[in-house]
This record gives sequence, C-alpha cells and structure tokens, in this order.
Amino acid sequence: MPLEAEILDAALQMRRSGEDSFHGFALAKVLAGEGTTLTAHGTLYKALGRLEQAGLLESDWEDAAAGEAEGRPRRRLYRVTGTGQLALAAHRAENSRGAPLGRAAWEAL
Repeated sequence: MPLEAEILDAALQMRRSGEDSFHGFALAKVLAGEGTTLTAHGTLYKALGRLEQAGLLESDWEDAAAGEAEGRPRRRLYRVTGTGQLALAAHRAENSRGAPLGRAAWEAL
C-alpha cells in the first residue's frame, strides 16, 4: 500500500483500540511495527498534510498545558474523517495489495 493508505489504515486501527486521535510519533511507531519503512519523519508529516488537505484527516493542536505537564512540546492531533474512511474502503475495494491509492478513491472526495 502507498503511504497514505497505510496511514489511514493504521489510524483506523488505533481508533478501534480506543484512540480517538493520534499524533505523528505514535503513528510512526505503529507503522514501524507493521513493517512500513519511512525514509524520514518528514515523509510522514508531508503525507499527513496531503491527507488533511484532501479532507481525509482533520487536525488540531493539543492544549499546550498537556505538553507542559509532561515536559514536552504540544502535539498536533489528527483524526480520520468520514471521507477518509470512505476513501480507504474504496481503495481496498478497487485495488489489490501494493497498488497506489486509486483515482476513484480520490475522486470520491
């Protein structure tokens, strides 16, 4: 699967395990556990930006106090939209494993 489809799939897996939203580092750990090779975290964040721009993800900054309480910078928290769920389902239905995110999935937006 291309990175964007892998991100959506991993994010939905995280949601099924009780995580309503996710941050990039947690997602990178999940993807690494599934054997996805990220060349750099910049690759992941660029893909997250593309997915958000396409309406497949939405994001907000976490409350700064939450990060301060844990001694870290605040995180950008992402959520899969309903459109993102539909695009991933269309991708799965239309493509075999390893195929790029299909035109129909993107055009469904």
